[in-house]
Amino acid sequence: MDVELIPDLVQQLTIREAEYADLPAMEWEGEFKHFRNLYSDAFRRSQHQLGLIWLAELPNQGLVGQVLLQLNCDRPELADGKDRAYFYGFRVRPAFRGIGLGTRMVNHVENNLRWRSFSWLTLNVAVNNPLARSLYNRLGFVVVA
Repeated sequence: MDVELIPDLVQQLTIREAEYADLPAMEWEGEFKHFRNLYSDAFRRSQHQLGLIWLAELPNQGLVGQVLLQLNCDRPELADGKDRAYFYGFRVRPAFRGIGLGTRMVNHVENNLRWRSFSWLTLNVAVNNPLARSLYNRLGFVVVA
């Protein structure tokens, strides 16, 4: 990717809530077809204000990122519906990683949750995912367990 185009790409990123018609595109040409039921459940939860799905798009590229959140669930230490939300799905297409799109997406989520009066965002990340851990550390997330 041309380094000179990177700031322009970050500025062109559109982040919006998912619509039902977006569910097939979230499978990324079948790569994540095995998550079809998870995406459907997440969308259903979003329709009942129990969760959110944010999608990131670039002109002429389409969907390049996605975030799945639970606002409320049966584990209040993760998401309690008022103060704490659970960030349980986050993906950026490999060709667009490391250029600031993920940071912009996380910032968008945090700002939206603040607007909704949430003060905590919990997440899990695999120990063997150093890129994600680096991103979350850089953004101020703290390991608690």
